[in-house]
Amino acid sequence: MLGLSIPDIIVIILYFGVIVVIGVRASFRIKGEEDFFLGGRKFGRLVSTFASFGQATSADGPAGVATTTYNNGASGIWSSLLMLFATPLFWVTAPWLRRLRIITMGDFYLERYGSKKMAATYAIVATIGMMGLLSMGYIAVTKTAMAVTAKAPNELTVDERKEKTMAERLYLLEKRDFEQLSDREQEELEHLRKLQPGSIFSHINMNVLIWSICLIVLVYTALGGLEAAFYTDMLQGIFIILLSVILIPFAWADINQLFGGSGSMQALNHLHERLPENLFEIFGSPSVIDFTWYFIVVAGLVSIITVVTQPNQLVTAGAAKDEDVARVGFVTGTFMKRLVTILWGVLGLAAILLYMGTLTDPDLVWGHATRELLGPLNLGMVGLMLASMMAALMSTADTLMITVSGLIVRNLYQPFAAPKSEKHYLWAGRIAGGLYLAGAALISTQFDGLLQIIKFVWEFFVIFAAAFWLGLKWRNANARAAWASILSTFALFYLIPVLLPILVPGLRTDSYLLKQTDPAPVVRQYTAKEMDVEERKQEILMWEQQKALGNKVGERPKAIEPGQEIQKSFTLPKKSIFWSKGIRAREDGRIQGEGYLYLELILLDKLGFDLSKNDYAFNESIRLLIRLIFPFALLIIIALLTPRDSEERLRTFYNKMRIRVNPAGREADLADLERGLNDTTTTQDTLIFPHSQWEFYRWNRRDWLGFLISWGVVLVILAILYTVVNLGG
Repeated sequence: MLGLSIPDIIVIILYFGVIVVIGVRASFRIKGEEDFFLGGRKFGRLVSTFASFGQATSADGPAGVATTTYNNGASGIWSSLLMLFATPLFWVTAPWLRRLRIITMGDFYLERYGSKKMAATYAIVATIGMMGLLSMGYIAVTKTAMAVTAKAPNELTVDERKEKTMAERLYLLEKRDFEQLSDREQEELEHLRKLQPGSIFSHINMNVLIWSICLIVLVYTALGGLEAAFYTDMLQGIFIILLSVILIPFAWADINQLFGGSGSMQALNHLHERLPENLFEIFGSPSVIDFTWYFIVVAGLVSIITVVTQPNQLVTAGAAKDEDVARVGFVTGTFMKRLVTILWGVLGLAAILLYMGTLTDPDLVWGHATRELLGPLNLGMVGLMLASMMAALMSTADTLMITVSGLIVRNLYQPFAAPKSEKHYLWAGRIAGGLYLAGAALISTQFDGLLQIIKFVWEFFVIFAAAFWLGLKWRNANARAAWASILSTFALFYLIPVLLPILVPGLRTDSYLLKQTDPAPVVRQYTAKEMDVEERKQEILMWEQQKALGNKVGERPKAIEPGQEIQKSFTLPKKSIFWSKGIRAREDGRIQGEGYLYLELILLDKLGFDLSKNDYAFNESIRLLIRLIFPFALLIIIALLTPRDSEERLRTFYNKMRIRVNPAGREADLADLERGLNDTTTTQDTLIFPHSQWEFYRWNRRDWLGFLISWGVVLVILAILYTVVNLGG
C-alpha cells in the first residue's frame, strides 16, 4: 500500500496513538496560562534535557546532514554542526533566560523597553522565523516519505520519465571533469542546473502528508500544552537517537556485501579505498560551495549571536525548575544533538558509495537509504523510520507551537483587546498554535531545498539581536535606538528585498541582477581511489563517443590506476549573487531571478567591488557579516545620541537580572526578588563593573567549571568527528 508494508503501517498507527493519549492525559492538569505555556515551571534535569534535545533536533537534522554530506562530502556535516561553538554559551545564557521570569520572549521587550508595540512586533517577526524553522522539518519528512514510497520505473508517467532522464544526464555531467566537457556539454550542464529536474516520484501526495502531520501535532499539543510537548519529547528523543544509528549497521553490511569482507572496520576501509580523498576533507574541500572554513567561522558567529534571541530558547529554559536545571538540561540536550549529527554524516558518506549514480537528488538520500536498507526485511522497520522522522519533526513542532501561541496571545492579543477569562486565553493559544502549524506548512512549499531554509533561519533573528543583547547588557540602550535597529534591519534586509520584485517584476530578468559568480577551476593533488578510476574511465568513454560524432574535443583523458598521484580539476557551478533562491530557466527558455534580493551585495557591487570574482561562500560570508554588524552599530549610535529610558524601569529590570532563581521554589524566589528590589546596593556586588553602564556578572565556581567543561566537550566532539571521518583511512 503506497510503497509501505502492513507491518510498516501498523508501527506508524501505534506510534501516533501513544502520542495522542499523552496529550489527552496532560490536558487534565492545565489550570492556567503558565501551566499551558510553561508547564508550571516544574521540570527537572531529565525532562529538560530531552526537551532541549527534541526542540533542537527536527526531521531536518538527519535528512539535512545526509543531504549536505552526500553533496559535499564530510564537510557537509557543518550544515548542522555549526551550532557546536554556540553550545558553551548556553551554560551562561540559560540561567539568564530563566532569571527573566517571563512567559514569552516578547515580555522581555515590554519589561526592558516599556513598549507593548515592540513586544507585539517581536511576536510577529518571531512567528515568521519559527515558521521557517518548522518548515525545514516538513520538507525533510516529505522528502524522506517521497523516497520511501517512490514509484517503480514502470509506474512513471511519460513526463516523469522525461524529467528523470534529464536528472540522470545532469548527474553524469556534474561528475565529469569540467575541463573535459565539450562546449555543447558545458552549455547543457548550465541549462540543466537551472531546470533542476527531479529523479524520484512518489505514490503519495506530499501536501496530504504535511497537513496530516499538522493535525496530529495540533491535537496532542493543543490538549496538553507544554507538559504534553515535553513528555512526548522524551519518547520522541529516544526515537530520534534510534533513527540516528539504525541505518548504519545495515549500510556497513551492504558495503561489505558489494566489495567483500565483514565488520564495521572493513566497511570503513572500503569507504577510504574507493571514495575520492576530497570527500573526507572536513575543512576546505574544493568541491564544497557552501562550507568553506571562512563561511563556517562567520556562520558560527552569527548563530552564537542569534540563537539566544529565538523564542523557543526561552521556553525550554524558562520551563525548568531553576537555573541549574535550565543550564544542565539545555547544554546536555544540545550536546546530544551534536553527537548524533556525526552519525548522520557517516550515513551520508556511506550513501555516496552505495548510491552514487542511482540517486541524483541529495535531499532524498535518507529516505532512499531507508527503503533500500530496511525495506527488504519486511519487519516494519521502514514504518519505524518514518515514525522516527515524524517524531523528530513533532518534537520540534509541539514546542514551537506552544512558543508561538504564547507570543501571539500574550504579546499581540491580550495587550490590545478587552480583558478576557483565563479559559478564553487558553483557547486563543490553541487556535494561534494551529494557525502557526498551518503557516509553517505553507512556507515549506516556498523553498526548493533544506539548505536554503537553514540559511534563512540562521540569519533571520539578526533583526532583534542588537535590541536583545545590548538591552540585556548595556544600560544606555533605549527604546528609540532599539526601534531604529529593529525596523531598519527588517526593512533593508527583508521587507524591501521581498517587495521590490513584486512591485517591479522586470527586476527578475534584469541582466545586471542576473550576474553570477564565475569561479576559476581549482586544481588539487590527490591519490587516486577506485571511484576516481571509474570516473576517469567514464570520461575516456565519453571523449571517444564525442570524437566519433565529430564534435570538438580536447586532449584525450589519461587512464589512471588506484594509488597513482593525480591532479583533479574542480569547477563549482555558477551561483546567483543577488537572488536568494538563485536563477532558474523559465518554460520560454529565458532565465530569471528567484526569491528576494540581497540589497547589501548590490550596493557593494555598485561601489566597485566586483563580486563575480569571489566564490559563492565568500559572498555569503560578507553578506552575513553585514547583517550582523549593521543592527548593533545603528543601535549604539542612536542610543548615544538620545536620552536613556526610565531609570525606575532600568533599576527594576537589572536588579531582577542580578538575583539568581531560588531553587527552593516559587515562594522563596519571590521573597528574594522583593528583598533585592528594596535594597539595590546588595545586588551591585554581583557586577564586575558596578559603576559602569555594563551589566557583566561575577561568576561563581559552578559557572566557571561548567563553562570550561562545555568547551572541553566541544573539543572532544571535534576529535570524534575527525576520528570517525578518518577511521579506516
